[in-house]
Amino acid sequence: MIEGRQIKPTAERAAVLRPQVPLPDQGLAALLLQSNVVTGDDLLRALAIQRSTGARLADILIRRRMVNDQQLYRAHARYWGTESVDLTTDPPDLRLMDQLGTTTCLRGTLLPWRRIGDMTVVVASHPDDYTAEKSALTACFGQTTLALAPAPQIDAQLLALRGAHMNRDALLQVPEAESCRGWGSERQMLLGWLVVVLTALWLMLAPISLALVLTGWTMTTLAIAVTMKLAATCAALRPPPCEGPPVLIPRLPTVSIMVALYREAGIAQRLVQRLGELDYPRDLLDILLVVEEEDRLTRNALAAADLPAWMRIIVVPDGKLKTKPRALNHGLRACRGSIIGVYDAEDAPDPDQIRKVVERFHNRGAQVACLQGVLDFYNPRTNWLSRCFTMEYATWFRLILPGMARLGFPIPLGGTTLFFRRAALEELGAWDAFNVTEDADLGMRLARHGYRTELIATTTMEEANCRALPWIKQRSRWLKGYMMTYVVHMRQPLLLWRQLGPRQFLGFQCIFVTTLTQFLLAPLLWSFWILPFGLPHPLIGVLPPWAALAISVIFALSEALQFATSWIALRLTPNRMNPLWALMLHFYFPLGSLASYKAAWEMVTRPFWWDKTSHGHFEGSGPA
Repeated sequence: MIEGRQIKPTAERAAVLRPQVPLPDQGLAALLLQSNVVTGDDLLRALAIQRSTGARLADILIRRRMVNDQQLYRAHARYWGTESVDLTTDPPDLRLMDQLGTTTCLRGTLLPWRRIGDMTVVVASHPDDYTAEKSALTACFGQTTLALAPAPQIDAQLLALRGAHMNRDALLQVPEAESCRGWGSERQMLLGWLVVVLTALWLMLAPISLALVLTGWTMTTLAIAVTMKLAATCAALRPPPCEGPPVLIPRLPTVSIMVALYREAGIAQRLVQRLGELDYPRDLLDILLVVEEEDRLTRNALAAADLPAWMRIIVVPDGKLKTKPRALNHGLRACRGSIIGVYDAEDAPDPDQIRKVVERFHNRGAQVACLQGVLDFYNPRTNWLSRCFTMEYATWFRLILPGMARLGFPIPLGGTTLFFRRAALEELGAWDAFNVTEDADLGMRLARHGYRTELIATTTMEEANCRALPWIKQRSRWLKGYMMTYVVHMRQPLLLWRQLGPRQFLGFQCIFVTTLTQFLLAPLLWSFWILPFGLPHPLIGVLPPWAALAISVIFALSEALQFATSWIALRLTPNRMNPLWALMLHFYFPLGSLASYKAAWEMVTRPFWWDKTSHGHFEGSGPA
């Protein structure tokens, strides 16, 4: 327990407990100095940092190890004329917690503890958190007074007493009309099976006509995909517009970074080291390691990792659904920053990444609500699969996404190196906890609500998933999320048209329809590869000559464009490899088709199941 007296909830104390006012002639800094807790030089340095950053003095002192927690708590207690509470022996009043709401409690790291007479005792880990929520506390309780308790005790009480409430809040943040949580109704399942039965009947009664229709559709979407890829590549290679001279940022904002962790005990220490390389004032950096309540191994690994004061462990209440977006929704309420970032467990971001993000947001209007960084791999040469994955990522993040942004299309976000304006993120309800490709869905919802996403030239290195079965599992989750995202946003096509406008609506169709079609129906296209070997194809006899010629031309353009974009994209990365590896993509994308069938099956049987990707298998290839 913190040194100092304990508050006892007795009625006779009501006359003594009154709203505290800091000592009028003595600030916290002077008190620390007079108590010999901090040296004069350290205090002057901390005050100078506070003037330049606007950070809290207490945070500066703690994060720069000028004082320890116990010393600071004792100083706060003296400065505010308050006392300490041991929540493990004296838990809070549940009625008061419910009256205030868990969201406010989690955001402010505080709890309404006891009602004593006409006074409500509010326990906070930091007096500034209490003052920041003072208006909400007064509106809710009337007169309040402050007591102190460590943040871990407050978090533990919230988790133990109201974990189920917080879990429900994290699940239901997105409006139902924009969420996939209603998927799986009897009507939808009946419609799905009806489509399957009708297709099977068509196959039995007229297989050639079915093959012709599906082949025609697949070739049409391939032609659209080739056109879009070419247009995006040309747009991405145009010289960027002049940004103008850099604008001085008078005061840097606090940036919160969330890293959702689940069964990642093996890489916890390496993650802490990599995040420690970020070049941003520690007093303004708020990193939340968001971990599931039942994941004891990861929690223990983080506890043993000697976390710096600017990193926090946020425990997600246990729930039946365990997805990354659910964890992020819970963590968002504990964030302190006006900019919210998301990393994955194996990420190694550029050290200056946060500064670039802050500068870009500062130079853009509020309409730019999201920035997407570039993803690359630190183990590109592990095997042929990692090489193909590297080429695919290079093409996607360095050509296709930047080109789509310049063409004015909506951007399906990647799952990491994402940065948001907090106000916009909260306006949308943050992430759909039920969508297993929550990033792509959020990108579409941002566009629907009039916000823009921009690509930013900063790179995060990741671990390439380069074992066949785990790769298929990961890709099946992505494709299942794409299917779910398309179904959700196409519930009301006319509304979507009005919200996105013609250009973005057509872009949305091109992105999702072509991606899903090309993976699901790719074997129809591959069947034509038997023709160069002189083998007969059942459709050649019924196709008109112009159709056969069109298929040949589209195939040739597709192959040439795939090779060219892979070669160009690789030249834009630090990964120098022989472009002839692009020929191996013929063996790479069939894995995606297998993944698409797994995804389609799970859309019916396990729509919200998160097939987790394990990390840390190729850490030796990554940066230290």
